[in-house]
Amino acid sequence: MDFYEALSRIKTQLNRYKPRKLQIQGAVPAAVLIPIFNKQGLPYVLMTLRTDTVEHHKGQISFPGGAWEDQDRGLEETALRETEEEVGIPQREFTVLGELDDFLTVTNFLVTPFVATLNYPFQAHPNIDEVAELLEVPLELFLTDQHFRMEEREYFNQKFPVYFYDFNGYTIWGATAFIMNRFIELVFGFNPGPFSVLDDPRNELYLQENETRRAAKKREQP
Repeated sequence: MDFYEALSRIKTQLNRYKPRKLQIQGAVPAAVLIPIFNKQGLPYVLMTLRTDTVEHHKGQISFPGGAWEDQDRGLEETALRETEEEVGIPQREFTVLGELDDFLTVTNFLVTPFVATLNYPFQAHPNIDEVAELLEVPLELFLTDQHFRMEEREYFNQKFPVYFYDFNGYTIWGATAFIMNRFIELVFGFNPGPFSVLDDPRNELYLQENETRRAAKKREQP
């Protein structure tokens, strides 16, 4: 699939989609950007490899973004501001196309993902305290089951499915993998997992898992 065909499908689906909003008491509002760009006629996604010194999700692959701050007029502005601060690409280089469902992470961030196009080639100046590497991941990687796997992880005697995508020796997993999985199914109608995320069963499981984690942390606190 070339870039312009992918872009047309993304615009069409996001224009007609009403994202699911969650209300989770005590969760920290945050936003991420899913930047799509045209590289040699093909769609790519910009992701970041986080450093081992950041406070949350050390050494993991993620979308650029972060927590909402008082000066932000909305979560879309949060996503753009945090992206510029992390990867050093000016906000003017992005065009937001739409919004996806809210997602609660295990670290208690309530994340709103935004999909945007990014002008390419771009000049990036990553924040070395937060970003170890910028990754240009072909969208095609998520449109096949060749790079996908699912593992069950046990927490407090309960088993939960976790999604993984393998990319050139890196592993995209956790919240990032699941948000991408949702995006791909919504726009392209493809899901390599065992059930549809559009029917939302996985989100309910994920919320239950995170509530369990949060309750356990509270019990551990003196």
